Amino acid sequence: MSSLHTSGAAALSMKDRLRSVRAAAAGNMLEWFDWTLYGIFSTYLAANFFDNSNPTSALLSTMAVFAGGFIARPVGGFFFGRLGDRVGRRLTLLVTMMTLSFTTLAVALVPTYDQIGAWASVILLVLRLLQGLAHGGEAGVSYTYVAEIAPKERRGLWTSVVYVSVMIGVMGATATAALLSNLLGSAVMTEWGWRVGFGLGSLLALYVLVLRRFAKETDVFTEQKSEQHQKPTGSKMSAADRARVYKACVFIFLLSSCTNVVYYTWVTFAPVNAITLKGMDPGGAYIASLLAQLMVLFFLVLFGHLSDKVGRRPMTMALGIAVILLIVPIQMILTDQPWTLFVAQGLGLTAWALAVGFYPALMAELAPTFARARVVGVMTSLAAGVFGGTAPYLYTWLTGIGLASVFYAYLASLAVLTIIVGFKMKETSGMDLNEDMHEPALPSEQPQPSSAASN
Repeated sequence: MSSLHTSGAAALSMKDRLRSVRAAAAGNMLEWFDWTLYGIFSTYLAANFFDNSNPTSALLSTMAVFAGGFIARPVGGFFFGRLGDRVGRRLTLLVTMMTLSFTTLAVALVPTYDQIGAWASVILLVLRLLQGLAHGGEAGVSYTYVAEIAPKERRGLWTSVVYVSVMIGVMGATATAALLSNLLGSAVMTEWGWRVGFGLGSLLALYVLVLRRFAKETDVFTEQKSEQHQKPTGSKMSAADRARVYKACVFIFLLSSCTNVVYYTWVTFAPVNAITLKGMDPGGAYIASLLAQLMVLFFLVLFGHLSDKVGRRPMTMALGIAVILLIVPIQMILTDQPWTLFVAQGLGLTAWALAVGFYPALMAELAPTFARARVVGVMTSLAAGVFGGTAPYLYTWLTGIGLASVFYAYLASLAVLTIIVGFKMKETSGMDLNEDMHEPALPSEQPQPSSAASN
C-alpha cells in the first residue's frame, strides 16, 4: 500500500494541494463566521425572537436554540460524512456550503416575535437545526479533506490552517459585531443592525463556492475507492474493521469533550458573558475579544508544527494540564474592564490551541479511511453537542444561581479525562492515512514522529 500511496500522492501537485487547502480553509472561515454570529448576537436575537418581558429567560431561550443546533450536528455528520465517504470529500463540501449559505441568509430575513409571535421562535429553531446539519457535515469532511491532502510529515502544521481559518471566521464575526455596535449603537443593533452581519455571511458564501469548484479530490480517498472496487460486491465490514471504527469513535468523542467546553466558554461566549454577567461595555468587550483571537493565530500554527516534532500524545496531555491550571486565574482576572477580558480570553485561547492546532490531523489519524468522514463528522459533532452546545447554558444558569464553582469542577474533570485519554492512545504523528488497510500496529510498532518533520 505504501507504494500505491507514493504514486497516488504524486498525482496531486503542490499547487493543487495548496489550492485545495485554501478552498477548504475559506469554507471553514465562513462556516465559523456564520456559526459564531449567533452566539455573539444572542442578546439581540433574544430581544427579537422571544418574549422579552423577562430578559434573562429570553437569553436562556436563545441559548437553548443555540444548543438545539448541536442536536442536528451528529445527524449532519453522519449524512454528509457518509456522502463524503461514498462520492468524495470535495463534492460534499460544496453541498454543505450551499446549505450554510441558505440558512444564514434566512436568519437575516426572519420576522420578529412582535410581528409573527411564537412562529418567529419556531422558524429560528428550524433554521438553527438546518445550520447544525450543514455544520456537522462541513466540520467532519473538512478535517478529513485537509488531513488527507497534507504531506504526512507535516500534517499537524498543514491542518493547523483549519483552526487558523476558524479563528479568522470567529474574528470576522467579532469584528463585524464590534464595528456595527460602535457605528449603530445599542438601540439600532437591537432593532435591525444584527441582520447586517448575517446578510454579509450569505454573500461571502458565493466566493467560497467559486473557490471550492476548483478544489481537487484527495489521493487517499481515490486509493480507498480503488481498493473497494476490487472487493467482492456486497462484502461486509470485518470484525477488525468494526473494532477500529468503535475505538476511533470512543477516542474522538472523549478527546473532543474538553476542547469544546473550553471553546464555547472561553471563546465564543466570553464577550457575551462579560457583557451580561460583568456589565462590560459591548464595544470594548468585542474589541478585547478580537485582539485575544488575533494573538492565538500564532499559537495554532506553532502547536500544530510542534505536534509533528514531539507527537500528538504529549501535546494532548498538555491541554488538560493547562486547563486545570488556568480555571481559577481566568475567573479571578475577569471584571467589567475590557482589558481583563483580553488577558483572560488570551490565556484560555492559548490553552485551547495546545491541542486544537493539530486537532483535525489527530481526528483523521484515529479514524479508518473507509469510514473516516462519517466517524470524524459524527463523533466530533456529537461531542460538540453534548459538551459544547450545553456549556454556555450551564455556565449562565449555574453562575446565575451562585454555583459557578460546580461548572469549573465540571471543566476540570473533563481536563483530567483528556490527560488520561492522551496517555492511553497510541502515537499517530507521521502515519500513513491508508495504514488502516493493514492490521493495527502493536505498541512497539506504533508510528513515531517522522525524522523528516524535524528538517
